[in-house]
Amino acid sequence: MLTSFMIYAAVGAIAGILAGLLGIGGGLVIVPMLVFSFTLQNIPQELMMHLALGTSLASIIFTSISSFRAHHKRGAVRWDIFKRITPGILVGTFAGSCVASQLPTHILKGIFVAFLYYVATQMILGKKPPATRQIPGTTGIFGAGGIIGSFSSLVGIGGGTLSVPFLTWCNIPVHHAIGTSSAIGLPIALAGAFGYIVNGLNTPNLPELSVGYVYLPALLGIICFSVLTAPLGARLAHSLPVDKLKRIFAILLFVVATRMLLSVF
Repeated sequence: MLTSFMIYAAVGAIAGILAGLLGIGGGLVIVPMLVFSFTLQNIPQELMMHLALGTSLASIIFTSISSFRAHHKRGAVRWDIFKRITPGILVGTFAGSCVASQLPTHILKGIFVAFLYYVATQMILGKKPPATRQIPGTTGIFGAGGIIGSFSSLVGIGGGTLSVPFLTWCNIPVHHAIGTSSAIGLPIALAGAFGYIVNGLNTPNLPELSVGYVYLPALLGIICFSVLTAPLGARLAHSLPVDKLKRIFAILLFVVATRMLLSVF
């Protein structure tokens, strides 16, 4: 158990540094690293992705609180948008987690691999959506929240990769978009983790110390060490060429995605 905890501590430490350094969502790093760790532990193949996604979302509960508090102190969270989009986020995320719980591992891996390729391509090209419109009305923002939430639960992320482009597309200044996205990560993580717990409770062959599809030793290690190392990553961001690092990280994502893709077959 000590060896396993050290692996998860390393996952959390690396995820925290990269999140602080590159401004990426923790799930983008945590999910593939958890899949690798679960492979070393001989956790059943059919449970790996479900446990990785559920544990990733549970860890984002804690990291999102730390993140949005920091942004709130700088006045960068649009709470009016947060209140309007949260109902759609909650419904979409919980529904997405229920769907994901019924999908086989190879399908979930395929969805995650496609997402990694998409994010890596965006990082290399550096494309940002043009700001062309305003925040939609009640129905529109509920639908947007549902889409962001459902997809986030399928890939185990806090939604920043989707919500920041959506908000900037709606003419929200980028620092407000990032701050508001950090707050949106909390309802995504809460609804997603709850969905993976509920849908995994009666699943056979789960490893000990699992609550549904949330693996507690991994969750504890990730939380403890990502909180410690994220500030280090943020400090490094001010002294290192972040744009160049993002492109290097994008290449790494291509490698990780390809390796996960090959493992499907």
